[in-house]
Order: sequence, then structure tokens, then C-alpha cells
Amino acid sequence: MRLGFSVKIVGRPGLRNHDSRRWRNNPHLSVSLAYLRDIFLYLQSQRIRMYRMSSDLAPYLTHPALPQFHNQLAECESDLVTIGRMARDLDLRLSFHAPAHVLLNTPDPDRLARAVVELNALARMLNLMALGAEAVIVVHVGGHYDDRARALAGFARTFERLPAATQQRLVLEHDDRRFGVADCLWLHQETGVRLVFDLLHHQLHNPTAIPAPQALAACLATWPPGQTPKIHLATPATEMVRDRRNSPHPPRLNRHSHYLNPFPVIDFLRALPRMRPFDIMLEAKACDLALLQFRQHLAAYAPDVMERYRIG
Repeated sequence: MRLGFSVKIVGRPGLRNHDSRRWRNNPHLSVSLAYLRDIFLYLQSQRIRMYRMSSDLAPYLTHPALPQFHNQLAECESDLVTIGRMARDLDLRLSFHAPAHVLLNTPDPDRLARAVVELNALARMLNLMALGAEAVIVVHVGGHYDDRARALAGFARTFERLPAATQQRLVLEHDDRRFGVADCLWLHQETGVRLVFDLLHHQLHNPTAIPAPQALAACLATWPPGQTPKIHLATPATEMVRDRRNSPHPPRLNRHSHYLNPFPVIDFLRALPRMRPFDIMLEAKACDLALLQFRQHLAAYAPDVMERYRIG
């Protein structure tokens, strides 16, 4: 089993995850790929074999008003081949998470067209890197727009119109307040899209009362044989929040903690029945440091879990 984290490198503050310069300063994918090479070397040094890349890796790639950035993939084709080969040599599983504004069920045709362009570009980037089918782009269903059935049908309709190369990269994650596992299972039946199980989202939004192990197994079953599914694990923030008037408020449970509380995660993994192998993307604000600490906690408090899931 791989453990992974998303985007930001906290343990090495000098490692940037993409070229974040503003457009006037001519940022470029080539710079981001140089940063990514350094990140890969850091991941190798920490024995981390799963990483979610920034969706801004190619700055302004699809911005409609900045056509000077639209050819970055062609300009960096050889660099993408090289970085993809490096990832394969390191046995590193890579992914993207689509930005929040990318909605495949939006009723706004202009916004939908931009979303499709952006997903096509991310898929092309993974394909130019020659990564396997487990290198995916995570998306959510989107908004419900006061008509859940129509919103679900809208996602299915758009998905089916995507190029096959993009469809093959997309995976669907249920969310914490609109569309649960049952909704996403229906979309899988309609479209064949693979599903990503998120434990915290399921704890926050499970209107059909599907037990978490059953929901997990159902999501894993949407992945073809020979592919290793991925899931998301997080624990909620517990810190008190203060508003502008310095008044105290409880935390929002859909916010990720900085470091994982290891014990509920250990209990969840330990209680699962035997099922097909999967990888885990840990979602925590401390990113790589949270992963490293969680691995230490597993070794200290749950060596049986480490052995069962072959976590190195």
C-alpha cells in the first residue's frame, strides 16, 4: 500500500510545487517541471510513493484571455516524457485534483466548456508523461442547482461527451454535503467512471446510511482488475476558531486537521474485512509532515496494521 499527500511540501519549505509567478512575469510549465523533479527526489528520500501534483502545474494553460500560455504542453513535450519516466522509475503514483471551479454538471454552457477544456489539458499532461491508468484526475459531481436528479444526469451527459482519453483519467469522489456514495454509485452504473472513497466525507454526508466498510468496498469494486484503487483519509480539525470580533467558535468538521488523529484511522483500517488492495491519499494541512508522522504512529501503535497493509 502506498501512502500519499497533496501538493505542498511543508518539510522542505524551499521546494515549490509549481511556477506561481503572475502572468506578467511569464511563468511556464518548464519551471514547474524542474520544481517537480526536486520534489520527486525529496519523496524518494522519505520513501513516499504517492503524490498529488498541483493542478496549476502549467500556469494559465487554458486561460481564455491569455493565449500566449496555451502551447505549454507542446513546448514541454520532451520534459514531460522525462519527468514521467522519472516517476515510473521511482514507482511513484501521481494524480491531480481538478480545481473547485471545474464543474461537469453546471447549467452554464460557457463555464462547462471551460471545465472540459481544463480537464482535457490535465489528461493530456498525464498522457504525455506516459503514466499508467492509476494516474487520475479527481473530480466531484458539482452543484445540485435545486434539482438533484437533473444535476446527476447533467454530470453523466457531460462525462459521456468527453474524449475517451479524458474519460479514462477521471475518477469521481463523493462530497461532504451534496452527493454521497449512493449518488456516485449510480453515476458509475451510468458512465463507468471509477469512484474514490473519502472516509471523512462519508462520515459527514451519508443520507442512505451505508456502513463505511460497505461503501468503501463498493467504491473499490468500480476499479477494473489490475488497477489499484485509491481512497482519501482525513480527520477533522478540532481547534477553536475565532471570528473578526475574536469570539470563539467550534471548528467546521469538514476542515482537515493539520496532523491526523491516528487512532480513529487505525481503528477503521483494523476493523475492515479483507478486501482488494488500495492506496491511501492522506489529506492533512501538514501534508508530507502529516504523512511521516502518521507512519511513525502506525509503527508505534499499530504494527499489525502496517504489516497487514504492507505499509513501508
